[in-house]
Amino acid sequence: MIEIKKVSKWYGDFQVLNDCTTSVAKGEVVVVCGPSGSGKSTLIKTVNALEPFQKGEIVVDGISVGDPKTNLPKLRSRVGMVFQHFELFPHLTVTENLALAQVKVLGRDKDEARERGLILLERVGLSAHKDKFPGQLSGGQQQRVAIARALAMDPIAMLFDEPTSALDPEMVNEVLDVMVDLAREGMTMMVVTHEMGFARKVANRVVFMDVGGHIVEDSPKEEFFGNPEARSPRARQFLSKILVH
Repeated sequence: MIEIKKVSKWYGDFQVLNDCTTSVAKGEVVVVCGPSGSGKSTLIKTVNALEPFQKGEIVVDGISVGDPKTNLPKLRSRVGMVFQHFELFPHLTVTENLALAQVKVLGRDKDEARERGLILLERVGLSAHKDKFPGQLSGGQQQRVAIARALAMDPIAMLFDEPTSALDPEMVNEVLDVMVDLAREGMTMMVVTHEMGFARKVANRVVFMDVGGHIVEDSPKEEFFGNPEARSPRARQFLSKILVH
């Protein structure tokens, strides 16, 4: 579903991605982890061209992301993206937030878009809040609305960029629970996160990045967590710090 081949990216002279290669098969959940500044968020944003890249190739469902002829808005409408800070429209109600892109991008009529939005709102446990504005919701609730909004576009894959890092600890699980359900239903997912409990529960593979934008490890979950001695020194160090508690 997603192929990333030898992708490199620079901001001026600063290289943020360095020869990155990985893939996500249909129905697979790949967790991308590593220290801050290792290029994780940049990597995931190159998948739907929110960040341009200078070298390499990214192919999503057979479509080359870097090809100038590719219709990027159409591609983005098929790849759901959930950000760290929700990115909801504050002046629209929850229901309006869910319907807007369906109408503008997919061309659905307003009633159909509203209906689809309400079904997904129920799925994330927020039907009772359909007429509220984002500012009236908790962070965890806003993030669940953002996930429902992405799902309303009927995506072929979902990208999550640290979806719980801006949340209070008490709200993290309500978002992760929705993501676990999605994974179990077979949604293709690429998730940048520090939540290793989530990775252990639902990831098929773990991609570990290090400073300088290198992919240091790309291994099945069982190997990554179950056999730390076989990991690279940098991944071992990372695991020793996060798995101690």
